[in-house]
Amino acid sequence: MRHLTLLSLALLLAACQREAPPTAATPAKETYDASASADARRIESDVRFLADDLLEGREAGTRGYDLASLYVAQRFRATGLAPAGDDGSYFQRVPMLRGVTQAEGNELAVTRDGKTRTLAFRDEFLPGTNFNEADARVEAPAVFVGQGVHAPELGHDDFAGVDVKGKIAVAFNGAPAKFDNDRRAFYSSRRTKAEELVRRGAIGLVMIQTDDDEKQSPWARGARNWNRPAMRLRGEDGKGIDTWPQLRASAFVSAASAGALLDVPGHDAKQLFQAMRDGKLRAFDLPGTVRLAARTAITPVESRNVVARLDGGDAAKKNEFVIFSAHLDHVGIGTPVNGDAIYNGALDNALGIAVMLEAANRLAHDPAPTQRSLLFVAVTAEEKGLLGAEWFARNPTVPREAMVANVNMDMPMLLAPTKDVVPIGLEHSSLQPLVAQAAKEIGVELSPDPSPEEVVFVRSDQYAFIRAGVPAVYLDGGYKGVDGDAKAIQDEFLGQRYHQPGDDLSQPIHYGDAARLAKLNARIGRLIADAPQRPQWNAGDFFGEKFGRKPASQ
Repeated sequence: MRHLTLLSLALLLAACQREAPPTAATPAKETYDASASADARRIESDVRFLADDLLEGREAGTRGYDLASLYVAQRFRATGLAPAGDDGSYFQRVPMLRGVTQAEGNELAVTRDGKTRTLAFRDEFLPGTNFNEADARVEAPAVFVGQGVHAPELGHDDFAGVDVKGKIAVAFNGAPAKFDNDRRAFYSSRRTKAEELVRRGAIGLVMIQTDDDEKQSPWARGARNWNRPAMRLRGEDGKGIDTWPQLRASAFVSAASAGALLDVPGHDAKQLFQAMRDGKLRAFDLPGTVRLAARTAITPVESRNVVARLDGGDAAKKNEFVIFSAHLDHVGIGTPVNGDAIYNGALDNALGIAVMLEAANRLAHDPAPTQRSLLFVAVTAEEKGLLGAEWFARNPTVPREAMVANVNMDMPMLLAPTKDVVPIGLEHSSLQPLVAQAAKEIGVELSPDPSPEEVVFVRSDQYAFIRAGVPAVYLDGGYKGVDGDAKAIQDEFLGQRYHQPGDDLSQPIHYGDAARLAKLNARIGRLIADAPQRPQWNAGDFFGEKFGRKPASQ
């Protein structure tokens, strides 16, 4: 079928719009700022479309996401970018498995001294989604392994003194606070924990929320959407990728119920929570056995990345690519909050996509082409575990070795006018002086990450490119307010509206700051594309050592 023009797309959307769910929000009141710049208006227009109730939260694999991807493809076309997806299209197919936890047949039970304590589904525990078995069951001895971290280069081993082979591992989230930011980010990853547990022969995993986790992300808020689909990439054999079938079952337990597993002679949950803060956790075998059961409906599903290119003008460098990325998906329709069931994702990440589109527009209309080529990728399923970015990084539509850098944009919290932006990961590579130069030219300050303990460097799409050896930077909104404390406003958003229906068009998004961020993105991209040398990891950098490509001469 031919790609639609923007007018045809608008007519199609009007024709296929169905009555909104009975719990849909009242449409946001329209406003018009006659003083806004044209670039700010373009960004606002994109956000207003992508975060509209019509798109039903843009969950990967749904009609709402497909409409969003069609819109972005046509915006790329209208801007003058060429298609760079599969078979000459703007789309790259992303095959996945969808797993939905079933209401019946789930269990977490602890048996000790002849007595069994069965935790309540949803209120006290949630089963992990199993992409390998629709009906998974395991019962085995359990062992507490702290935060499940083995970092030999730091002399740290949460597994010292215990053997997890054939057992169910019980662990806390995160990584030791004494670690530097880079290693804390890497070892906090559940992927890293799972790989270590599989290597050691564990057959199950129970992740326990701490009281600090509860303060940051209340159990009840997450548990009310217990049946929201999870996803994993699907290989050619039809099986899930990175699903670790050796871990036959898994579960998550609330902080309030942690004692059911951890209150044993010589230990209790509260004491262990404090020991984690103090950096004094020690592994120990738990008495009795733990039984896990989970029922999952597993179905194949497809989504798509949207990919476009802007060719460089230098004969020697145009076959190298600077990759701009932003995730197009959000979390879809969920449990109603104050009568609203649509989780629109205005900041997360309609605004990031709109900023990337405006950066593309600026670069496409620059009279002088960049030397290297530019690739713009709106990725799917970030909310499901960076899956669209992971698929693209593993299966790029350009030669893998031609990707020289990634500039990512995710959830810029532009809720108050600020003087600054936050470049996450700047210190890892030779991108640092280029970003600093761009910021100076644009007239914006660069501020350090205000919350390094949240390890966002591994929680957005740039991490997929980093794992592929590509130096990356992730640009976030700043917190130095022009007229007040912008950080307090951001914290309020994270506590009340992040991944909630309240992340919608009613928020006071500052589109002037968004236009500035787009201008900065575009300038960074040009400086990278025109630099004499492709970006390099800094000597001795943790991520560069772990994932970086060796120069061809080595």
